[in-house]
Amino acid sequence: MKKFACFLLAATLAATASADIQDPPGNDYGPTRKLGRGLSNMLFGWSEIVYQPCLIQEREGNNGGAGYGGIRGFGRAFARFGYGFFDVMTFPFPNYNGTYKPPYASNIPWIHGGFQEFPPELGWESRFDYARNGEQ
Repeated sequence: MKKFACFLLAATLAATASADIQDPPGNDYGPTRKLGRGLSNMLFGWSEIVYQPCLIQEREGNNGGAGYGGIRGFGRAFARFGYGFFDVMTFPFPNYNGTYKPPYASNIPWIHGGFQEFPPELGWESRFDYARNGEQ
């Protein structure tokens, strides 16, 4: 009888137990992502020096790319290094509105001055399959 009572209690607890198994929205941003973002910005943020003149040249022509693009690239590279240094030094602590999200303005589509979370990638990106569809 004692075993049956223990089984009944365990079955009742198991049947009425509920757990939140959903992933909270802020779970994508944690201390490890903040550390990785900081290291990426410090090491690869210098790609802005090459990327920005090309981007400005596309939008505003050769003269804009050569003058404004170069200066903007250097400014953004140093800003990325500063943000990266800040992220590396403070990665264990949430500091932007109590979260680990990046403190700088995101790349808003209608404003050309925002930062993406990670530095731009230069060259060919292998994750895109433009030439083949995978079937032969």
